Amino acid sequence: MKLIYQVEDKVKPGALIIFAIQQLLAIMTATLVVPIIIGHGMDSAAALFGAGVGTLIYVLFTAKKSPVFLGSSFAFLGSMSAAFAGAASMSTGLGYLGLIIGAFFAGLVYVVIALIVKIVGVKWIDKLMPAVVIGPTVAIIGLSLAGNAVGDLTKGGYMLTRTVEAIEEHQVVMVEESYSAANPIIAVICGLIALAVTMLCSTFGKKTAKLIPFIFGIIAGYAASIVFTLIGDAAGIDSLKVISFAPFTNLLADGKVTLSTFFRVPDFAFLQIGDGFSHLDGAYIATIAAAYVPVAFVVFAEHIADHKNISSIIERDLLEKPGLHRTLLGDGVGSMVGAFFGGCPNTTYGESIGCVAITKNASVYTIIAAAVGAIIISFFSPFIAFVNSIPSCVMGGICMALYGFIAVSGLKMVQAVDLNKNKNLFVVSVILIAGIGGLTLSFGKVTITEVACALILGILTNIMLKNAKDE
Repeated sequence: MKLIYQVEDKVKPGALIIFAIQQLLAIMTATLVVPIIIGHGMDSAAALFGAGVGTLIYVLFTAKKSPVFLGSSFAFLGSMSAAFAGAASMSTGLGYLGLIIGAFFAGLVYVVIALIVKIVGVKWIDKLMPAVVIGPTVAIIGLSLAGNAVGDLTKGGYMLTRTVEAIEEHQVVMVEESYSAANPIIAVICGLIALAVTMLCSTFGKKTAKLIPFIFGIIAGYAASIVFTLIGDAAGIDSLKVISFAPFTNLLADGKVTLSTFFRVPDFAFLQIGDGFSHLDGAYIATIAAAYVPVAFVVFAEHIADHKNISSIIERDLLEKPGLHRTLLGDGVGSMVGAFFGGCPNTTYGESIGCVAITKNASVYTIIAAAVGAIIISFFSPFIAFVNSIPSCVMGGICMALYGFIAVSGLKMVQAVDLNKNKNLFVVSVILIAGIGGLTLSFGKVTITEVACALILGILTNIMLKNAKDE
């Protein structure tokens, strides 16, 4: 792939800011939504701050060789919930302390593996995970997210509530349920407008348009959503209401716009600990370790797949230089520090890698600027409100391109594999079917994701058939 900006290339300040905003828009929605899913008063702005700091640490450890942004990890959702569940009868502060301790345990796993890799090298990675294994696994990272993109494509941001009957403990109760007000067809139109503009800018655009297609795509989809919503408001038709402006109401204090509503210090995780230390005991620490450590090993597999993917895009083997031990240390320590501020362990983001692939901008300075921007924006309420107001359908359209490029990157790796040999066909087949089929395994609070399951099965199949002699 011919890159417009190489990893070490510096970008002019004005363009750098625009490119950084594009990276932020690509990763921001997912980063902000993790704290919302967990609840317990976790602050999305703090998670964004933690992601920015974690990314800077990652860039430092990788010697500015790996152009990837770190964001809130979905793999640790169960682990984070366990931290609050174990503290439910004691204090919320203990729950936040548990988040930080858990991230320390997860990061420690990465540090230990990094030390082992430093001693024994990375040649075993290539033997354990050759192209026939890692290629389809990278493809699965994109394909496993396809359902999320398509699901979002049919949803608007404007929500309505309805009362429905539900069965709880053999009794019929009435509960409120939220759903998207927008007609799915209207939502799909807005999402496809965002996708179309992104594709046109990336393919036919000149200079700036070619480098920031996602910004133009999001703006176009957002504008279409506003038009449909305004028509819906004027005509009283809920099915046309695609966008919700509710996130902007937080910018008002007693009906007025004040400086304090525009700028707010995030609720950092370490500030929420309170009396958590007074309730801390060995049993709780053991519970947290059991919830986080196994997941860290699962995410390790995805870490390798992500770095194999970005390596193929920038045509440099990051596992060799700066080295897998450095990427692991950057990811692990970045997660520890990120969780200290935001409560969420971080991980390399496929959306960020997809953004690099589509825009052909691999400049690590764009990642640094995006990380600094994330830190600054976490204090800036209007931008957070804008991102939260982007309808799901618009981001769904954008993510069709992002996730698709991740999948295609993996399939390009398979091009070098001789699929006329049955042993290679079996390896690729097992990985694709396990991943696309959504095979997951749960052991208590630990869930092995479809990507990890597919990779493990692929490795085992490859080992089993390694000595096969195909004619």
